[in-house]
Amino acid sequence: MADSSQTHSCDHWVSSSSMMINNNIDCPSDVSDCADGGHNHSMGSVSSVGSTSSLSTAGGAALAMGFVSPSPPPVSHSPSLSSMERLEAENRALRQEVDGHKLRIKSLMEENKSLRRASVSIQAKAEQEEEFISNTLLKRIQVLKKEKETLALNYEHEEECLTNDLSRKLNQLRAEKVQSERTLEQEQEAFVNKLMRKIEKLENETQAKQKNLEQLRREKIELENALEQEQEALVNKLWKRMDQLESDHSNR
Repeated sequence: MADSSQTHSCDHWVSSSSMMINNNIDCPSDVSDCADGGHNHSMGSVSSVGSTSSLSTAGGAALAMGFVSPSPPPVSHSPSLSSMERLEAENRALRQEVDGHKLRIKSLMEENKSLRRASVSIQAKAEQEEEFISNTLLKRIQVLKKEKETLALNYEHEEECLTNDLSRKLNQLRAEKVQSERTLEQEQEAFVNKLMRKIEKLENETQAKQKNLEQLRREKIELENALEQEQEALVNKLWKRMDQLESDHSNR
């Protein structure tokens, strides 16, 4: 921005200086034309004196604006010099001053062109840097967007895998629970059946033992009765034998 403002100010200053010189001096761009014009003014009427005064005023204004021009040769105000010689001396001084101004203007125009080229180069470089930064930011944004999409896809995939894994484990636990319940139920049923069979067996054995016990009781009773009968018969027989022996002993 500083180079651009400096370029515009230089252009304005050069154009203002050129307009002022052209308006006040009324001299063509060629130095020889300016010299001829000055000589014609010097050979003119009283109006040439006014024109010369205006040229001097323009030269003073140009010096006040900052132009560095060679100093005019000292003009002698001796009464011996005619007005023609004085005008020719002033014309030569003004011609030298115009030449200095033209060289200064040419130098300023070259500097202006250089500043314009530098400004264009700086602007082009700034545009290239801005484009580079924009492209870099766009690439970075695209990379971040791709990374975000990749992370989102990975997260969804991991979440889906985790959900499927948990669902599979839950179904497996449910199946194991159902199988365990069935196995427990079967084991309980088998255990109950086994106990029932064992109880029935014990009951049958108890009933058989009770029958055997009753039979043994009956046999015992029968044996006791038979023994009593035998004892009674034996006692009776012994009594009979004793009675017989006593009878025989008495008869003797």
